[in-house]
Amino acid sequence: MAQPQSFGIDDDVIMLKDAARRFLDEREPLLGLRTSLAGTEDPYRGTEREGWFDPAAWREMTELGWPLVAVPEPAGGLGLGLVAATAIQEEIGRAACPTPLSSTLMTTFVLRAASADACLGRIAAGGTMALAVFGPDGAPDADSTAVTADGNRLTGISHFVQDAQKVDGFVVAARADAGLGLYYLPRDAVTLHRDRIVDLTRDQARIEMRDAEAEVIAQPAAGEAVMAQALPALLTLIAADIAGAAEWQLQTTAEYAKTRMQFERPIGFFQAVKHPIVDMMIATDGTRSLVYNAACAFDHDPEDALRCARMAKASAAETAYFCSNRSTQLHGGIGFTWEADVQIFHKRQLHSQNLFGDAAWQRRKLGEML
Repeated sequence: MAQPQSFGIDDDVIMLKDAARRFLDEREPLLGLRTSLAGTEDPYRGTEREGWFDPAAWREMTELGWPLVAVPEPAGGLGLGLVAATAIQEEIGRAACPTPLSSTLMTTFVLRAASADACLGRIAAGGTMALAVFGPDGAPDADSTAVTADGNRLTGISHFVQDAQKVDGFVVAARADAGLGLYYLPRDAVTLHRDRIVDLTRDQARIEMRDAEAEVIAQPAAGEAVMAQALPALLTLIAADIAGAAEWQLQTTAEYAKTRMQFERPIGFFQAVKHPIVDMMIATDGTRSLVYNAACAFDHDPEDALRCARMAKASAAETAYFCSNRSTQLHGGIGFTWEADVQIFHKRQLHSQNLFGDAAWQRRKLGEML
């Protein structure tokens, strides 16, 4: 099936993206985040960091319909595709916004693949969810999980769960004799063990289940097919977050280069500064093109969706590293200080770089597809 030349970006998607940008610019989520971070500057010592987000901003996001974008209409959602969700996620990345929306959007596509209308209805009603699908090695493979299922009762630990402190429940991958199944557990049914991570905008945890009674979403042996169907969307949403954050790094660094004076000239006058900023722009634009190509493929050409999504995530992972490196370097001495927002984006980007596989992993998988 041919993809539309516009990447599926119609007037509705443009209005949605513009509204998201205006909303996040007005809310300035990093101001509230900074207040919550007092005393937790060092992630490995001192006070344990809370998974902060702004409940008032989240209520407004739900009123604007952002969590409903990818929920099918029969389940109470708007029934839009991945392109619309990608547009919102790019703006979330551009603002480095701490929110349960990112994890909820990703979980939505897994639930869609499983036709899990009951859980989709929970999201439509304002619920939040995160994926708990990784084993201790963090490999984004179907056999990674260390959780076992006996009927609908789960035992084990799921690792690298994103935004675990922010959500109401989890979609858990667990292995039974018949194969991989997917299950829903409310947050109060698990024991949460917080991880200490450098990303200030997210929280991460291990969730432990001890004979926890769960709701079956995909029967054993069907779970792998569901995750495979949803995987292109998961990769694309992470890549979109990176593209948005890279755009912030590019624009902020370019603006700083116009105002920071050295040798009686703005530092942007010098080629050693000018050329890396141009390289940041090329990397960001290239990643964004691949991201929307992948989103469009998911909506209009599913057979090619995984290839496009792996290309987008590979590009995004490299852009995350490159733009973070150059943005911090070109800000000089203030770039890595606690007071600068540059370090917040740098840490978020390096965390996103490795979610569901870095560039080397994606290219290895792409090679296996050829």
